[in-house]
Amino acid sequence: MGRGFTNHFNRHCKLSDNDTMPTPTIMDNEQQRHFHQEGYLVLENIISGTEIENLKNAALQIVDDFDIDKHRSVFTTNDRDTGRDDYFFDSAQNVHCFLEEGALDAGGHLLKPARLAINKIGHAMHDLNPVFTHFCRQPLFAGLMKDIGYSEPSLWQTMYIFKQPRIGGEVRWHQDASYLISESPGVVGLWIAIEDAHRDNGCLWVQPGGHRSALREIYEVDWDKREGRLSTLDQTPWPGHDEAVAVEVPKGSVVMFHSRMPHYSSQNRSNHSRHAFTMHFLPAQAGWSDKNWIQRPQLGQFII
Repeated sequence: MGRGFTNHFNRHCKLSDNDTMPTPTIMDNEQQRHFHQEGYLVLENIISGTEIENLKNAALQIVDDFDIDKHRSVFTTNDRDTGRDDYFFDSAQNVHCFLEEGALDAGGHLLKPARLAINKIGHAMHDLNPVFTHFCRQPLFAGLMKDIGYSEPSLWQTMYIFKQPRIGGEVRWHQDASYLISESPGVVGLWIAIEDAHRDNGCLWVQPGGHRSALREIYEVDWDKREGRLSTLDQTPWPGHDEAVAVEVPKGSVVMFHSRMPHYSSQNRSNHSRHAFTMHFLPAQAGWSDKNWIQRPQLGQFII
């Protein structure tokens, strides 16, 4: 694509605490085949209730400590990403909270308590919060990456998504490779259900086999202007309802998907939240575009 890639982070990697431990095998042959053929894999009830509660409590503590009057940055995907500002870009190396669009009135005043107003937390909890650091270093995740051939998996971003009751915003159809631009083999996403996810509260939808379709868009940042732009690369339509599959899973489940897998989640119109935690991994040796919105010169690579 004629875009600049860099491997300069390899000079100051943050190594795993488990470097001397053998990496376990997690996926059987059928699961590996399903991931490569369909572009995603569901592993139900694979994370303990204690670990899930620890992560949820840590996220709520971040919200409780957040100065909601100082930063009222709204996250939405309905503006073609034109609303990204310095607070958003700086979150690549920080822990920032973003509000739901429906949490504010026309005058910018909060309509909900903070715990029910936050859209998500991002994007460096794995570096800066000990609970998240410990969680992300589980041998489970290194094992999943090893099973698909990702040596020295580097964790580029983490997000805790709340999908609040009644106001949890829609996340439009997209492919992660549009926003996390890298050399092959591309990022792999792990989506972890902190609460049960179903159609009513805005579960994920995917297009089986859709990872073999064209990359439709790309989001690149002009760092001289500190402005990002979402550009269309291919006019291939997004999946119709007959092509999409709802990924309804109980809490403690992991959904793993390819960087080009089209996925989507609807607005949460139920009275129940749908918390989830996401991670995006890339082999440490793979180049990372200097036009990506995530740049981590201070933090370096987080290798598990």
